[in-house]
Amino acid sequence: MVSQRQQRVAEEIRHVLASIIQRGELKDPELMGLSVTVSEVRVSPDLKNATAFIAPLGGGGSEALATAMNRAAPFIRMRLGKELSLKYLPKVIFEADKSFDYAQKIESILAQSKSGSKNDY
Repeated sequence: MVSQRQQRVAEEIRHVLASIIQRGELKDPELMGLSVTVSEVRVSPDLKNATAFIAPLGGGGSEALATAMNRAAPFIRMRLGKELSLKYLPKVIFEADKSFDYAQKIESILAQSKSGSKNDY
């Protein structure tokens, strides 16, 4: 069970991450000009580790995005430290958010079943 404090810290981290990305503070060539969705942040019970689930806006290439964001993690952590007032600043790990791809796959399966076409899944 996730505590209310974990949820509050996770949501605050998510908002700050989104603003860092939106302001274009990341100078990595793979991240320049890229619109990124920070869909969720999960914080460990001791508040020392956080996992941020990210996906590029429009889908596709989420693994490469996660790799690039993990390269920029030390800079992002420094920026989080300046904008958050926490006793311990969590180490942030970025993971590709697969939920959008999964939802799109389900949507296409449902659309195919509505139209009456048969496919092997």
